[in-house]
Amino acid sequence: MALVGAIIGAAAGGWINDAYGRKKATLLADVVFAAGSVVMAAAPDPYVLILGRLFVGLGVGIASVTAPVYIAEASPSEVRGGLVSTNVLMITGGQFLSYLVNLAFTEVPGTWRWMLGVSGVPAVVQFCIMLCLPESPRWLFMKNDKAKAIAILSKIYDIARLEDEIENLSVAEEEERQKRNDVKISDVFKSKEIRLAFLAGAGLQAFQQFTGINTVMYYSPTIVQMAGFRSNQLALLLSLIVAAMNAAGTVLGIYLIDHFGRKKLALSSLTGVIASLVVLAGAFFGKSSGSSNELFGWIAVLGLALYIAFFSPGMGPVPWTVNSEIYPEQYRGICGGMSATVNWISNLIVAETFLSVAEAVGTGWTFVILACIAVLAFVFVIVYVPETVGLTFVEVEQIWKERAWGSGYNTESLLERGNDN
Repeated sequence: MALVGAIIGAAAGGWINDAYGRKKATLLADVVFAAGSVVMAAAPDPYVLILGRLFVGLGVGIASVTAPVYIAEASPSEVRGGLVSTNVLMITGGQFLSYLVNLAFTEVPGTWRWMLGVSGVPAVVQFCIMLCLPESPRWLFMKNDKAKAIAILSKIYDIARLEDEIENLSVAEEEERQKRNDVKISDVFKSKEIRLAFLAGAGLQAFQQFTGINTVMYYSPTIVQMAGFRSNQLALLLSLIVAAMNAAGTVLGIYLIDHFGRKKLALSSLTGVIASLVVLAGAFFGKSSGSSNELFGWIAVLGLALYIAFFSPGMGPVPWTVNSEIYPEQYRGICGGMSATVNWISNLIVAETFLSVAEAVGTGWTFVILACIAVLAFVFVIVYVPETVGLTFVEVEQIWKERAWGSGYNTESLLERGNDN
């Protein structure tokens, strides 16, 4: 139900972002999340607990759309990827901390109520801090609150750079003014360049989930036990190590995404993911052959560790970073919301089917299927995802126009410049 809530929250979050701004959307997500935490902690029966999970999911869904866009719109282009990736680090680091917090509460009376209730604390802290932060300058500019937007931009850029940013925003605003003000979901599919951008963004989000990351995160204790480690304590300890590696890999991704590039990082990440899924499949095939050799169990754990090591720096942050920068301002909220919804739906499908598929065809074949999907993801990135490192929002928009209408659309190929970068 938390995932269902996230799907609904992400779908509504795009519209909320465009209508009311990034700041108010974040504040709303915090309120809903905190309310859900209180409901869960005080739940008198399972049905109220499930309702609390739905509320928490709504908050997560709205935040998953808002945070990357807000960060991207307030970031200079040369560090935009790293700063958006920091958002992913906060998520993976938060997962690791939640393991530790839950471990601490196992010895406290009313164990699970504390575990679920304390999750409202970060939402309250963020709400208080968010009150002191400005609205996205780009959103304000597009809403004709230019004085406030320029005042915020002046805190980010020096005078020379500030003039360039204002000029870029003015160009973007003029283009938006020539279009309709009210963007609907159907409009995304009517424009060829927006359709191409959404295909790249939504495709990355879907492949992020269908290559199995949340299967590994949700079920890592189960996978470790499937590999032959029957102790619950050992399984949880190894899962804690997996969560720590996920957070550490994201730190590496923050550096690489602006130095190595989005596209190259995704392709390198997927290459390692394919190899590690093959290792996992081989370990489980060996285990299912009736061998009592403990080596296969340790190979499975190694495959799990390699998977996280390759996935977390690349396919972890890249889809969120790319989706925060590939859409024109007018479409950024709604397309970001739609692609995040694709991510959460894919997440739900994978989470609900993994154990059933593993039981039906065997764990080894399940990882073979995930490896085949990762191969498709590799081809998809090569064909549909452009390199956007170091480009301004206006330059990224030009890439889609060139892809839609040919390189003759502009005398200088920004697409080539992006790939060279």
